Amino acid sequence: MAASGNAANPGRDAPRQFKTRRGFSLSYQGKTLLSTVDPQGQAERLAGVVPVLGRTLYLCPSPLYGYGLPRLLERIGDDSAILCVEQDDQLLALSAEAMGDLLQENSKLRLTKAEKPESLCAYVRRTWGSRRFRRLEVIRLSGGWQLAPERYETLAEVLRREIALDWSNALTLVKLGRRYLRNALRNLGLIPSTPSLDELSFGGAPALVLGAGPSLDGVLDGLTKRLKDERLSGDSRRFKIICVDTALPALKAMNIKPDLAVALESQHWNLRDFIGLGDWSVPVAMDLSALPATGETLGGRPYLFFTPWASLGIFKRLEAAGLLPEPFPPLGSVGLTAAALARRLTSGPILIGGIDFSFTIDSFHARSAPSRQERLRRQNRFLSLISGESAFRRGTFATLSKTGLPVRSDPALRGYRDLFEREFSRDPRFRDIAGSGLPLGLEIVDQEAAFDLLEGAGIEQTPAIRGKPSSRLPPSGLKPALEAFIHREREALITLRGILLGEIAPAPEALERLLDECGYLWAHFPDCAGAEGRRPPGTDLSFLKRVRAEIDPCVTIFDAVRSMIPG
Repeated sequence: MAASGNAANPGRDAPRQFKTRRGFSLSYQGKTLLSTVDPQGQAERLAGVVPVLGRTLYLCPSPLYGYGLPRLLERIGDDSAILCVEQDDQLLALSAEAMGDLLQENSKLRLTKAEKPESLCAYVRRTWGSRRFRRLEVIRLSGGWQLAPERYETLAEVLRREIALDWSNALTLVKLGRRYLRNALRNLGLIPSTPSLDELSFGGAPALVLGAGPSLDGVLDGLTKRLKDERLSGDSRRFKIICVDTALPALKAMNIKPDLAVALESQHWNLRDFIGLGDWSVPVAMDLSALPATGETLGGRPYLFFTPWASLGIFKRLEAAGLLPEPFPPLGSVGLTAAALARRLTSGPILIGGIDFSFTIDSFHARSAPSRQERLRRQNRFLSLISGESAFRRGTFATLSKTGLPVRSDPALRGYRDLFEREFSRDPRFRDIAGSGLPLGLEIVDQEAAFDLLEGAGIEQTPAIRGKPSSRLPPSGLKPALEAFIHREREALITLRGILLGEIAPAPEALERLLDECGYLWAHFPDCAGAEGRRPPGTDLSFLKRVRAEIDPCVTIFDAVRSMIPG
C-alpha cells in the first residue's frame, strides 16, 4: 500500500513513507502528514496530555500508523473509547494494516471509514450502545486531518449533537416513558375497531402540510383568497390538507376543513385543541402512545400509527401477533410527523406551511391557536401580549427567518429544524412556503407558486414513500389475536409478581427472562432509560422493588382493555 520514498517511480497519488529516527513519516497529496523527525514520540507526547474524563468518546481523525493510541488507551478508563475515522480509502487501508493487532486486542478502539454523519452515529450506537458516552473530544495525533478538515469537523459536530440527543431522549423517557406505555396499553382496545394508517392513501393528490407556527396565519389568509367557500370544505379541492392538532382551531376559524389531523401528545394539553370542534368529522392520525381521549374526538374513529419511543420486546410481540399499527420513525415533533405522513400518503407535491421552529416576542403560535387565545383572554393592564419571560428565557437566541426577518428560536427547535432538513430536503416533492419561519433546507416558493402547485401545475408525480408491508391481521382476526395477546402479557406479569412476592420459587434464569420480557416495566427508570440492553441484575433488591411497584397498574390496564373489546 505505502510506497517507499526510495522506490522507483512511486504512484503519484500513493502515500509515500520515509524512515525516521523513530517510526515513519508520511507524505500524501502534497502534504507531510507526519513529522520527519520523531513522529511516534510527538504523537505519544500529545496523547500524554489529552484530558482524561470518564464516559468520553475520543474521535481521532486520520490516525495513519496509530502512533500515540497505545499511550492514550493506557490512560482512559473502561467507560471511554477511541473512534478512529479516515476519509481516504488508501490511508484507511494503511491504518487498518498498521493498527491490526491493536484493534484486535482492545475493544475500546475502533477504526472505520468517515462515511455520512448519520452512518457514523449509527456505527457508534451499534458498537458501544446508546447513552454510553457523556461527551466527545477530538484528538489530532497526526496531520492527516488536514486533508479534509471540514469533513472531520462536521462528523465531530454531528456526533456531539447525537450524544446530547441520546441524553435528552433519555430524560424525556424518564419523565414520560411510564405515560407513553400506559397510554399505548390503553389504546390497544382501539385496535379491533380502528383502521391502521396503512389503510389510508391520498393517491397522487398534492398535499399541504400545516403546522401551528405564526406563519400559518398568512398561509390561511392567502388560501381563503384563492379558493371559494365551497372548495375550502375539502370535498371539491384538488389537494389534501394535513395539519397538526394545534392548528385545528385556526383552520376552523377560517372554515377550512382539513383532510387529516395528526396527534402525538401523550398528556392532556392537546385536548384544548379540540374545544369547539364537536360538529367536525375530521379524520385523526393518532399515535398509539397518544392520550386515549384523543381517539374520542372529531368522529371518534382515528387512524392509528406507531412511533417506538424505546426498544421494547412488547412491540416485537405486538408485531408478531399481527396487531401493531403502521410504524413511523420517532421524530419527536408533531410537525415532522405530519410531513412524514404526507410523504407516505401521497405521490404528489408536498407544500409546507406554518412549520416555523421559531417565534417572536408576541407570537409563538398562529392567532387562533389555544395558547394565543388564552393570552388574549388574560390580557389586562398588568399582563401584556408580549411574553418577554418566554421569548428571552435562558437558551433562546436571535436568528433570521427564511425571508431575512429577525425571529427567535431555542436549541430544541433548532434541533428539530436540522432533523427536518435531514429527513426531507432530498425529496424533490417538498417545497416550503415563504413566511416567518426558519429555512427548512427546501426550495422556498411564494404563496401564488405554492397554490399553483397544489392546483396541479408543475411537478411530476413520484411514488409515495411507503413503509414495509404491514403485518397487521385482517379485521376479522384482530379481536381474537388481541384477546390472546392480553392474556399472555397478563399472565407474564402475574408470574413475575408471584416471584417477587416469594409465592413462586423459580430458577434465577426464569426471573431474568421475565424481567427482559416485561422490559416496559423498567424502561423509564433513570438508570435504564435510553441504555438499550443494560439494566440492573435480578439480584438488585432496589431494582426489583421498583419493578414490583409497576406491575399492578399494568395488570389493571390489561383488565380494562379486555373489557373494552367488543363481544
